[in-house]
Amino acid sequence: MKAVRGCAPPPPEEVDLLSASGRVLAAHIVADRDYPPTARSIRDGFAVRSADLPGEFEIAGEVRAGARYEGEIGVRQAVEIMTGAPVPGGADQVVMVEHTSRNGRRMATERLPAPGEFINAQGCEARRGDRLLERGVRLDYAGIAVLATVGQERVSVYAKPRVAIIPTGDEVVRLSATPLDYQVRNSNAHSLAVQVARAGGEPDILPIAADDASATRELIEQGLRHDLMLLSGGVSAGKYDVVEAALAEAGAEFYFDRVLIQPGQPLVFGRAQGTFFFGLPGNPVSTMVTFEMFARAALELLAGQEQVTFPLSRARLTQDFAHKPGLTRFLPARLASEGLEVTPLRWSGSSDVSAQAHSNVYLVADADRECWKAGEWIEVLPK
Repeated sequence: MKAVRGCAPPPPEEVDLLSASGRVLAAHIVADRDYPPTARSIRDGFAVRSADLPGEFEIAGEVRAGARYEGEIGVRQAVEIMTGAPVPGGADQVVMVEHTSRNGRRMATERLPAPGEFINAQGCEARRGDRLLERGVRLDYAGIAVLATVGQERVSVYAKPRVAIIPTGDEVVRLSATPLDYQVRNSNAHSLAVQVARAGGEPDILPIAADDASATRELIEQGLRHDLMLLSGGVSAGKYDVVEAALAEAGAEFYFDRVLIQPGQPLVFGRAQGTFFFGLPGNPVSTMVTFEMFARAALELLAGQEQVTFPLSRARLTQDFAHKPGLTRFLPARLASEGLEVTPLRWSGSSDVSAQAHSNVYLVADADRECWKAGEWIEVLPK
């Protein structure tokens, strides 16, 4: 999914290299020199002229990584060479030590000519000025390695989007409270905060909004001062679901208010006062699923990513599986460590966070299909 109009990233800022991990690059990164800057060996062995193979060679010296062999290899000469060392002038092949026999200052091999074998040529990885990393990519450990390789001690990245999280509902109480049997602790705001941080945002948990239009409007006004606002609960069609009305009073433009998935059908997406918002359903698993399916992509775009992905894969079912067609369902499941087999987990619906905690993927049940047999392939989505 490419960035869409209106999802402008925050301004860039400079951070130190290690602090750039997980952040989104705000500038292209180019090679400051050829990589490798000189031809180098990728094996321990002997650097030779391929035209002299096979045969016996005089060992003229050695070269290790971090040093250079002065001079050029002559006819029937070999230089003992270590992995990563620069290839001596005149040599165009490295013979692995395992393919040689040595007697004092002499080396013999039956290897045939293969110019370039076990040598990384100068610039084979990148040429000076080549673009190594694109603006808009999220930096993982390999990206950090590239930055370190080209000497970037300070990195230009986009500022993390500030994300307001507003839990709603009279039944929601603080974590420290002892809930009555008709109340629940405020788990949604905290699970969302983790999902937001994982997607590159800076979560800000606001107070719980009671099922009161005035209180909800006041908190929405606070939330709209952020780069993105997430509300949990209050978006169904119930008598006390006041979120949509409060958003409308804040001047909201609604893009959709329902999706054909389960869990998570009641889902509101729109924009008010220049800030995008999602009204997520209130059941915990519904909140988690709809964030991953919809809000995560919006947040990644706001964080500066040029593209976002939906990393579906496929696995074989370990047992028969059936569901009621009509909706695409994202259900808790366990993918085996080798990643080839998936087992649906027993769960009691969209409030069952225990089953969700035991899962490591969502089983994606197609809306147009009713049942699958054990051994059939089915789509899964990483959790």
